[in-house]
Amino acid sequence: MDSITNDCIPAEAVHSPGVARSDWTRDEIHYLFRLSFPELLFQAQSIHRMRFDPARVQVSTLLSIKTGGCPEDCAYCPQSAAYETGLKAEKMMDVAAVLAEASAAKAAGASRFCMGAAWRAPKDRDLDAVCAMVEGVKALGLESCVTLGMLTAPQAGRLKEAGLDYYNHNLDTSPEFYGDIITTRTYQDRLDTLETVRDAGINVCCGGIVGMGESLEDRVGMIHALATLPTHPESVPINMLVRVEGTPLADGAAGIDALDFVRTIAVARIAMPASMVRLSAGREKMSDETQALCLLAGANSIFYGPKLLTTANPAQDRDMALLKRLGMTAR
Repeated sequence: MDSITNDCIPAEAVHSPGVARSDWTRDEIHYLFRLSFPELLFQAQSIHRMRFDPARVQVSTLLSIKTGGCPEDCAYCPQSAAYETGLKAEKMMDVAAVLAEASAAKAAGASRFCMGAAWRAPKDRDLDAVCAMVEGVKALGLESCVTLGMLTAPQAGRLKEAGLDYYNHNLDTSPEFYGDIITTRTYQDRLDTLETVRDAGINVCCGGIVGMGESLEDRVGMIHALATLPTHPESVPINMLVRVEGTPLADGAAGIDALDFVRTIAVARIAMPASMVRLSAGREKMSDETQALCLLAGANSIFYGPKLLTTANPAQDRDMALLKRLGMTAR
């Protein structure tokens, strides 16, 4: 783990275990990252048990409904038009094809169906089809989630009327490191979209990515930014960078150590005790033991299925076999 000096650690951890609060300080989050590994996991698991069944894992499936050609320059993303990754821009899928994928996801055990489009922001005319997809997913008895980029208030209102349950819009990293990763959209743009979604009455799905060359201070800053939102995101996906050839981060700095990744999961659980903490991208290269530690540290949601938008994900039978070995069940 990156070193952190003792003078960053408060004399006491000033927090009430299991109580959702938005006044976290960076020193408090530093303190959590600095705890011994056994103590950190004990605290995270104890808080997890206050809010959730520790043996149950929520399962979501993610589908790219409009792939490639995005005008943003996110350094990790193979869908950016700025990079040569071999990914061709495609038109938006038709509604029937999306609902067929949703039906298959439900049959395979998913309880939430998430749809992502590679847009900076959707055009109003795009929402006709997206709203029909949301309505169809809901009719199947699944929770619905979309990630479409930045939204206006009227667009968020339309999605709410269609029955959308969750809107995903990640902060990605700390405010300080953000400019090293993305230049085409500001941190405030992201915060504004989260506020728009929240004002519309839609649940928020918001997390970040680690292993992009950020420092421990940046991981602290990312968790601090999430945990000090006026209302914590209902879902918090924590992603490990998947390096894709052609993107600026393909050959960047060394990624994050597995135990440091588990620490990040545990701190997210403690800081946002009522949120679903989702073990997201990067699982394909994680050992079963690393994933088990993440679940012990308070992760209680996974993405399930062969792909996460355009990158690989563990096979479904591997996921179910792991949960069975752990005595855990999907919901």
